[in-house]
Parts: sequence; structure tokens; C-alpha cells
Amino acid sequence: MKIKHAFFAILAVFFVLSIYSSAVAVNTSDIDAVLKKSVINDKDKKIIDDFLSQAVMELVKTKDFTSIAKLRSVILSRKSTQSQYAQQFSESAYTHIKAGFKEAQTLRTEERTTNVIINLLILIDGLQDIRLTDLAMGMLKDENMVARYWAVHSLTNAAIVQQLNAGTTSNPELATTIAEQLKEVVESSRPEIIVHIARFAANINIPEGEQLLLQVADDRIKKYADWTIIHEFYDIIILKLLESKIPLSSQGIGATLPTTSLSNPAIAQRFAQLYSYTIQRYIKGKDILNETQKQHLASVLIEIEEKCISRLLGVPQVTIRRAIERDNMTALSDEHNRLLGDETSTGLLPSKFNFDYSQTPNGPKRTAPIPLPEKP
Repeated sequence: MKIKHAFFAILAVFFVLSIYSSAVAVNTSDIDAVLKKSVINDKDKKIIDDFLSQAVMELVKTKDFTSIAKLRSVILSRKSTQSQYAQQFSESAYTHIKAGFKEAQTLRTEERTTNVIINLLILIDGLQDIRLTDLAMGMLKDENMVARYWAVHSLTNAAIVQQLNAGTTSNPELATTIAEQLKEVVESSRPEIIVHIARFAANINIPEGEQLLLQVADDRIKKYADWTIIHEFYDIIILKLLESKIPLSSQGIGATLPTTSLSNPAIAQRFAQLYSYTIQRYIKGKDILNETQKQHLASVLIEIEEKCISRLLGVPQVTIRRAIERDNMTALSDEHNRLLGDETSTGLLPSKFNFDYSQTPNGPKRTAPIPLPEKP
């Protein structure tokens, strides 16, 4: 299902061009010769540094998107796993990309500055080098959402997460720093960005990861409550990530709780409350929402019932799908209450996973999800 928005059109331009591959007028003969060596010397290291200096500065000064994309491709194709080469390549990339960001601030127009920043961030994303993460973190609060998207993406892509988590080389301090930085942009970021933050939060092996995931869920819940939510379709991803952190081991039928998990009841409660709001919005928005919004919500309700609720309860669930297909809001509301609870009884999920919907530690225990307010 396509989500149409200007953001996607702009992002698509940079994404398509980011994978364009061809040659440009950067001297590659010397660097290609060094690439073939199993051992390199100081002269070779200077060749690596000169290549990156020339390529990155040309990227900064070039205005044509296609040429910029070619330059990125040339740079990325000169990476190597040879240890000496890789270290020098990384150090030089850091130096010259940092200089590129500084140079971007001197360009005549804000548009040129933004385009250069975005292209440098796409380059960082493609390099997948953990040493470059602080350059991306410096761009997280950029007001341009495309620039912020690539800053977040370069910090949260699978290769970076793998490096942060990797066995004896794991880097919990850097992972924690990234998580803390991402927390600061959750509330002000678009859903296209939020989903990458959520994936990072679910996959990083530090306690702060689950705290970040809870924050993402709370932000989506808040936006449902005040009717400012956009692109409900993305809640399929967020709900699935939340559900993946709910262990079934205590029930004897699933995976064990990750050692970093400190907040299983909190995760389960956010999953239930967010799913409840998607159902409540579908019911209350029947005559308010446009067709795209209703289609997106229907997809969320059906997909989560099939993939998540069925797993959590250990039995295939189809009642929500049938209620939506028959346009039966009463049946949908009844199933909501059966699964999640109402004012008179505890739902199947709260009962099985031992959580409630209380908003304060010492307050009254709530058996029902918080009701969705009427649209202002």
C-alpha cells in the first residue's frame, strides 16, 4: 500500500541516485593499484587520503545529482577489508567528510547546503563505518526531514547495529550514546524516521534500547490521543517490534526473555494500548477519516491480529478480520474488549502477560485501555 507525500518524492530522488553506479572524473588509477596490495606503506596511505580528499570535495562542489551519485559509488567501491587499508580509509573518510560538512556551511544558498549535507549523510550510510557515527549524530536535529532521515538511517542501519552488538567487540558506550541522541528527536520526527529508530531500539543489546522503544510507542500513543497521528500504516512495524520483545517463555511456549529486557510488562502494556488506539480510531473515525486512513488502519488491525495476537495467544485469530470485512463495529468493539479488556473484566492479553493500564504506580489498577478521546 503506497503512502503518497512530498517527503517520499524527495527521499526517493536521493535514494535512487544513491544507488546509481558509474565512473566520474576522479583519478582512481592510483587507489586501484593500492587496493590490490596485501601490505601497504606510508606512500599508499597518502594515496588513499588524497583519493578521499579529492572525491569528497568534488562531491561537495558538484551540483548535478547524477554526478554526485556517481561520486558516491566511486568512493564506496574503493572500500576494502584489508586491515591497514581499511583503517586508513576510515580515518581519511572521517577527516574529509567532516571537512565537507564544514564546507557545506559556506555555500551560497540554503538549498545547496542542505543537498550537500544530505549527500554526505548518504555517503556515511553507505560506508557503514562505526567510526563515522559521531558525524551523523551531529546532524540528527537538522530541521530538514530528509537530512534527518539519512542521519538516523546511517546510525541505525543493520550493519551499524551488528557492529555495536558484535561479541567481544561490542560497544555499549557508543550504543548508549546513539540511543540517548535518538531519544531527543523522537517527538519531532516523521513516522518514516521513527520506524528506523524503533528498529534500532528493538535490535540493540542494551537496556536503553527498550527504553527508547517505549518512548517511540508513547509518542505514537500520544499522537493517537490528540488526533495528530499520521501514516498509521507504520504502526504495523512498531507493534511488531513491541510484540517481538514480549517473551512467551513464562507461559512455556516461546522464546526466552532477552537478557537486556528490564520492562516486559511495560512493553506488553504499550503494545496493548497502541493496538487499542488503532482499533478505537478505526471505530470512532468511521465517518471522519478518509479512505486512505481507514485502509491503513484496517491493514494494521488485520496484520497485527494475524501475526502478533495469534502468536501471543497461541491460537490463530481471525475475528477482527471478519468484523472489518463485514463492517461490523459492534463485533470489532467486542473483540477489542475480549483481547485487551474493558471496565468490567481483564482481557486475555493483560491476564496472560500480567500487566494493566495504570498510569501511575500507586494509582487504581485499570483493566481497560485508556479510551480514545473524541476528535477535537
